[in-house]
Amino acid sequence: MTLLYTHPSGHLHATPPGHPEQVARLDAVLTALDGLDLDRRAAPAADDADILRGHAPEYLAALERRTPDRGWSMLDADTALSPDSLMAARHAVGGVCAAVDAVLAGEAANAFVAMRPPGHHAERARAMGFCIFSSVALGALRALDHHGLDRVAVLDFDVHHGNGTQDIFWDDASVLYASVHEMPLYPGTGAKDETGAGNIVNAPLSPRTGSDLFREAMR
Repeated sequence: MTLLYTHPSGHLHATPPGHPEQVARLDAVLTALDGLDLDRRAAPAADDADILRGHAPEYLAALERRTPDRGWSMLDADTALSPDSLMAARHAVGGVCAAVDAVLAGEAANAFVAMRPPGHHAERARAMGFCIFSSVALGALRALDHHGLDRVAVLDFDVHHGNGTQDIFWDDASVLYASVHEMPLYPGTGAKDETGAGNIVNAPLSPRTGSDLFREAMR
């Protein structure tokens, strides 16, 4: 059975009116999952140790300082920090880490985390593209550091390149980061010649590429 991790804090991360990364995205995912036979679990909040595996201490401190009492603090042109954003981001990371723990403990073969804010554009010391913490990267690091795995692979099939995940694992040969994405497109990274320590594999595709070429790139 698939595990599903989510948490009400995902609805509390507020973005400006009309912002594309909004509560409705999480609602749509959870509605689509209604009625499925899933083991539903609350995503716990990640502690500092889980976050600092992949992010700089001064970055976390800056986020805490910039959290507003009301409204929004814009970390870049796209990324909003509201009063409850850090709490939601901690539960997003915590959900991924809990999913890693549960799967490696043999509780299930796989897990899905439905949380926001998203994560794959957040670099080691910079928020980008709606993302505050690099959730999946932090889950991979937990598998390596907490569980003692030798190798982990992160397969990214978002239409945008996951520059944050790539940034965190750029020189870490224990992690394979493989991404299929559209190019040219935000954030402008993800070319084939971006290979890190030989552990980065990018497969950029032209706009409107069909399913056959997408599947070939994934293979």
